[in-house]
Amino acid sequence: MRSRVIFGCSGPVLMPEERNFFRDVQPWGFILFSRNVVDKSQLVRLVSALRDVIADPRAPVLIDQEGGRVARLNPPIWANRPPAATLGRLHEVSHDVACEAVYLNARLIAADLAELGINVNCTPVLDLPVAGSHDVIGDRAFGGDSALVVELGRIVIDGMLEGGVLPVMKHIPGHGRAAADSHLALPRVTVAADILSATDFVPFRCLNHCPLAMTAHVVYEAIDAERPATTSPRVIRRVIRGEIGFEGLLMSDDISMKALSGSLSARAKGTLFAGCDVVLHCSGNMEEMKEVAAEAKSMEGIEFERAERALARLQAPAAFDQERASRRLTELLGSQA
Repeated sequence: MRSRVIFGCSGPVLMPEERNFFRDVQPWGFILFSRNVVDKSQLVRLVSALRDVIADPRAPVLIDQEGGRVARLNPPIWANRPPAATLGRLHEVSHDVACEAVYLNARLIAADLAELGINVNCTPVLDLPVAGSHDVIGDRAFGGDSALVVELGRIVIDGMLEGGVLPVMKHIPGHGRAAADSHLALPRVTVAADILSATDFVPFRCLNHCPLAMTAHVVYEAIDAERPATTSPRVIRRVIRGEIGFEGLLMSDDISMKALSGSLSARAKGTLFAGCDVVLHCSGNMEEMKEVAAEAKSMEGIEFERAERALARLQAPAAFDQERASRRLTELLGSQA
């Protein structure tokens, strides 16, 4: 049985110790970062090696390829893709222009990933930034209007799926109000629950059909004043599974981030106890991974069903002319001027 964990690896080649560890632990999936990337042929080999070691040709291999400042595949090998905010501002030019550009951008990113064998992309960002919030989200979001984010987020989800890549909506139930970077500190949101329900939660509720979602390491004091969403049974059961109605596979954000406290084993245990289906650990540090693996029990029951439903959404990429799409996207982006 596979374990309820997604791990990173240390570099561009799978090391013997990693190979043995992953074979024993059988993680549900893997996640890639810039440290794992040299060129296309190397990355194809690494993705294949990761799947081979757990003997699963459809094993999830994730990446954060949002566009803008959050991109693991970069020039000169891969094209620059615009951040979400750039695409959101196109809506001021034309509704149709914005929708077409978002679709083409999603399909182009999916095509880049599918060529490498990467089948999960941690996008779209559905957070709604507000004035005074930390810029850790910033231009990664389409904007602060929930209707805009729902419309463009839906297009990203559809474009990724049509391109043979599973999307991951993040950071559920909303990171946009955070006044701190959860990589470095624990953000606390103090607004009332009814305000959150009418604003921050809306994109996730409207797009709750997305196959995968990633939690926010954020405390929502009106719901649970002690625990961030990732480790809060109350937030996950009442809000994410309840009010938002998300029935897909729920993964944590990286549990190494400083928003969480305690040992890594305690973080992993707390995350799974709270109701996350899968723990995400990104660093590739072997000692840390061993600590996390000790708490990442076998995937069975409802979390197994959710994982299987998510993987069942994978399909062969639909026909798509990348060169034509790239030229058209450049033209659409130029219309913003």
